Amino acid sequence: MIKDVDNLLEQKKIRPTAMRILIFKFLKVQKVATSLTDIENAFDKSERTTLYRTLKTFEEHGVVHTIDDGSGVTKYALCEDNCQCDVETDLHLHFHCNHCNETVCLTNHKIPQINLPEGYLAEDVNLVVKGVCDKCNLL
Repeated sequence: MIKDVDNLLEQKKIRPTAMRILIFKFLKVQKVATSLTDIENAFDKSERTTLYRTLKTFEEHGVVHTIDDGSGVTKYALCEDNCQCDVETDLHLHFHCNHCNETVCLTNHKIPQINLPEGYLAEDVNLVVKGVCDKCNLL
């Protein structure tokens, strides 16, 4: 697995340091989008700035995408294998549970391309559906 992570990071032009590999592996097993605080709690011996810089590097190189779910806290999730984080082709829905406060990527639910008026240029699109997730709905 480490060799696979090394190769993936190198393909994205990211030097595979020990911390970057650990953070990637941590994000890989998460079922929900994760905040910097969640990552910081998992790596309690690491400096917050190191974790933040790693996430920013991952974001700049298309390894993770950020999610603004309206909670006031940026969340991070790994991009799909073939994702280019392109506004026109790679956008998907996110679901934020008002009960458990978790946010998940709904990658099978793509956001359709939006034709903006002439002269407008989309730089980011964020569509978050809010409600009660399947786990909380069973309670």
